Amino acid sequence: MIQTDATGLDLSQYLRRGDRIVFGQACGEPVALVEALIAQGRDIGDLSAFIATSFSGAFTPDSADSFALSSMGAIGALRSMTKVGKLSVIPVHVSQVGPMISAGIIGCDVAMIQVSPADADGNHSCGLISDYVRAAVDKARVVIAEVNAAVPFTPGEIIPSSIIDVAIHVSRPPVAVSPAVISATDETIARHCAAYIGDGSVIQTGVGAVPDAILRLLGDRKDLGVHSGMLGDGLADLTQAGVLTNARKEIDTGVSINGALIGTQRLYDWADRNPAIRMCATSYTHDAAVLARLSRLVTINSALEVDLTGQVNAEQSGAAYLGGTGGQVDFVRAGSRSPGGRSIIALSATAKGGTISKIVPTLSGPVTTARSDVDVIVTEYGAAELKGQTLAERTRRLIAIAHPDFREALDRAAHVIQQRGY
Repeated sequence: MIQTDATGLDLSQYLRRGDRIVFGQACGEPVALVEALIAQGRDIGDLSAFIATSFSGAFTPDSADSFALSSMGAIGALRSMTKVGKLSVIPVHVSQVGPMISAGIIGCDVAMIQVSPADADGNHSCGLISDYVRAAVDKARVVIAEVNAAVPFTPGEIIPSSIIDVAIHVSRPPVAVSPAVISATDETIARHCAAYIGDGSVIQTGVGAVPDAILRLLGDRKDLGVHSGMLGDGLADLTQAGVLTNARKEIDTGVSINGALIGTQRLYDWADRNPAIRMCATSYTHDAAVLARLSRLVTINSALEVDLTGQVNAEQSGAAYLGGTGGQVDFVRAGSRSPGGRSIIALSATAKGGTISKIVPTLSGPVTTARSDVDVIVTEYGAAELKGQTLAERTRRLIAIAHPDFREALDRAAHVIQQRGY
């Protein structure tokens, strides 16, 4: 293994013209390596890179000129890239990113990852992100690891020093994502969602204002569990409050299963060598067979809009690409099928200052989650339970949780469905 620091890294020694690079993502993004590729990539030539999400701000329309960038969506700071046509979007469920890397469908000649310092046995923790990291490492011709002294050693997925080709030693704060500002609307949506979370429930959610608001409402619950693709600072809050024990889970009893830590230094300090959490690849966090073993699984995901039959668009609004496929479908199906569980899609009733309804007659973008998979839709006006309901009844329930200003127009749009039954 070659060891150096960021200032001494010459990527031309390891990369070839035309190489395909896979980066660790989210708060596990190896920012020093990204910066090096931005600075040196043009001289190597014809490079492409894949990253699932980015919050660092390192990727800009100017920096993308050094290489072609692709992703599973416009999540975080990547949204600015789609506005100028500098991001190629691959529609893919999170559960399939790792398998696609392993199969060579998403090319990976070089893996650039961030890891913690090694333990006494020479093993590095994946730190803040596990998801597809090991799949990229196993597939790559060259593994370049940013060994960051500030990254926590989290239990779970490990990277042995023996499989790292180049180690770049840095000590810089990893990417952090501050808690979102919670509005009154977010709080109301959260109350409707929290009503579905009882004692012993196993939670899957993302990060953002509504998930944060939901977690804050669960202080009176007992023995909650976690099996999620990502979680933020609320994970630490619930554990320290004694609410999150994972005691009733059929598998991984006593341990929160997670794939990505997206939060602040407080969360990272809590996770360091903490046996109450296990960071896992998506082959475990999102796997249908694993999720099928959990009862009382309540999954909570978001959307840009929902049509009157229950189809969900979480990706694109007109010409603007704003989200991604993500793990939504993986978890929607799991929550809906879990004994005692539920699957919730949460969104505000309107957008753009109340001028646009997000309950719509027809979607303005793609179908992320099919209506046949949808269970519960929640807005600030209530919850519409759609599973097992006719299309006509779905229209009535969804109109009831739309903003009152748009209900009359939605009623007119729903008339044909209600008359003919489909």
